[in-house]
Amino acid sequence: MNGLDNQNMESTKEKRDRLLQIIKAGAYFREKIILSSGKESDYYIDARLITLTAEGASLCAALMLEAVNDLKYDAIGGPTLGADPLIGAINVLSFQAGKPLNTFIIRQQAKAHGKGKMVEGPPLKSGAQVVIIDDVATTGKAFVHSIDVLTQMNIKVLKALCIVDRGEGAKEAVAQKGCELLSIFKATEIHTG
Repeated sequence: MNGLDNQNMESTKEKRDRLLQIIKAGAYFREKIILSSGKESDYYIDARLITLTAEGASLCAALMLEAVNDLKYDAIGGPTLGADPLIGAINVLSFQAGKPLNTFIIRQQAKAHGKGKMVEGPPLKSGAQVVIIDDVATTGKAFVHSIDVLTQMNIKVLKALCIVDRGEGAKEAVAQKGCELLSIFKATEIHTG
């Protein structure tokens, strides 16, 4: 989190600590579940229980913006549904800070009517540089799909960023696409065996 002064670093730590607290209290479940990857897990992190609350969305958006504070990018967005509430919160915070950002949402498949778009939001120009975000990363499938869609549009993904990296291959899958995955938390900070 380069470029932040000590006061902001302290508030970043406070925001991170508070977000971890509310994730553990309200979005972490110790139970057997099948993940979107098809894998079975003995725990589940339902990030939308946090990102669809005012405090959770605000904390996530602030920490995500701080994590990419030193990058120069044209827009920030990500795959529907995990990124949707984060994108809305980032829009609001960036506007309130006097530094409004363009954002976008990537569909799982092209819209079957209208203009048949894969990417919603203000148009991204060929050659644009972007950051992609999501709530929880497991295998990285949603990030890989997003990178593929954007690459076909001649858009460069500078970084991928999530709230929680479950540590089950997402970082490696994103790296194979020439991109680095950053996370606010590792799953081990939330789930302890």
